[in-house]
Amino acid sequence: MNRINPAKLHNSKWTAIKPSKRERHFLVSAIEFEEDGSVASCTLEAILSKKEYAVDWKDFKDSEKWIQGWK
Repeated sequence: MNRINPAKLHNSKWTAIKPSKRERHFLVSAIEFEEDGSVASCTLEAILSKKEYAVDWKDFKDSEKWIQGWK
């Protein structure tokens, strides 16, 4: 279980455990917050292809899917 602080999520680096389409390394490129401070949306950018994906930020807590940093 990865520990995540939503306030420090922007520009954080992540590695997918099971890469899809040769995309393994990602950067959190955008975060939108609700008025109460909770995360409304999170956007990942693939490093190789520069494609962007909307993800649920809580998925980063699953250490079977994501590793924090580029490994």
